[in-house]
Amino acid sequence: MEVKLNSVHFNADKKLVDFVNKKVNKLDTFFDGIIKAEVTLKVAKPEAANNKVAELKLSIPATENLFAKKQAGTFEEATDLAIDAMKRQLDKYKQKLKKK
Repeated sequence: MEVKLNSVHFNADKKLVDFVNKKVNKLDTFFDGIIKAEVTLKVAKPEAANNKVAELKLSIPATENLFAKKQAGTFEEATDLAIDAMKRQLDKYKQKLKKK
């Protein structure tokens, strides 16, 4: 799976990039057919608490993209929340495929 990471208006350090790549690559264990993943990290409102946003878009064959967007106090926490939401979406998608 190809993982593309975009950080908007800041440079993500290596530790954050490694963390995101590790988490996103674990999604392969839930669904084999993931083509690519795009992760966008950005700060919503600099003056507010819980202002870190992680957006996760997965490309899967024969369907539209799956998308999750979560906001939290840190990028790691927001990424974890987005990954959890994506796991639920992948599970629903697999159930849908089994019914066909």
